[in-house]
Amino acid sequence: MVDVQSINYLLRAIHISMKKIYLILLLVTFGTSFLAAQSVTQSDPIVYVCPPCGSSCDTLTFDKPGVCPHCNMQLVTMKLSDFKKQLAFKPITISFYLQDGVEVLDFAGPMEVFIAAGFNVFTVSKDYKPIHSQTVLFVTPDYTIADAPPADILAVFGGNTGPVVSDPAVIAWIKAQKVKSYFSVCTGAFILGNAGLLRNHTATTYHTQIDNLAKEFPNTKVLVNTRFVEDGNVITTAGISAGIDGALHLVEKLRGRAYAQHVADLIEYDKWVPENGLIIKR
Repeated sequence: MVDVQSINYLLRAIHISMKKIYLILLLVTFGTSFLAAQSVTQSDPIVYVCPPCGSSCDTLTFDKPGVCPHCNMQLVTMKLSDFKKQLAFKPITISFYLQDGVEVLDFAGPMEVFIAAGFNVFTVSKDYKPIHSQTVLFVTPDYTIADAPPADILAVFGGNTGPVVSDPAVIAWIKAQKVKSYFSVCTGAFILGNAGLLRNHTATTYHTQIDNLAKEFPNTKVLVNTRFVEDGNVITTAGISAGIDGALHLVEKLRGRAYAQHVADLIEYDKWVPENGLIIKR
């Protein structure tokens, strides 16, 4: 005869044992995951570093938040592995050609991006005469076209570009530059075009000058409603604020998406949409 009470007792015992086994398995799984996470965290800890400022403190790490004791910049967080990659980057030098009547934000926006990215930026003009921008700002160039050092990137900007595109000496200097990339903002595209750098390329410019650029350079495909265009080693952007987008794209190309996003956060530019441009695949 079956002892019902004994069977119930046995079933309860089995149920309790199964719960214990499940709990043990859960603890083992959680513990393994926790130890693995701890191992990753310990091998690649978060450190506090100085944003790139061009000083020796760019190579230092700190174990707590605050300001850099050397340059007084606010420290930012970064994975140690990313920081080591940053230290391995080769310096990037960018030449900004500026002319009288240049639009301030055309060059000031990208300049802020590149400096925040730790690039070496210097200004060049035809002579050492202070450059009078479209507003009240005067800029004294670092170099002239006669003594400017080599650069990795040459950048030109909009505003009053007429005197530049009609100046054989300046155009000849631009053609002679042995750079890896060319970068223009707004009507700076006309400067690149007159130097023959947009031939058989796709480009863009300030929205009111799209038709003029297409007419003046029939061998160039000119796009409207495009923040920036990268075609080969030439990056052209639309007007003013689009230059910031193009500059961040160039930082992303050279340093990676995470690095460029860090730069955008550093300068508090929350309008950056990395895909908001066109990259021509060749």
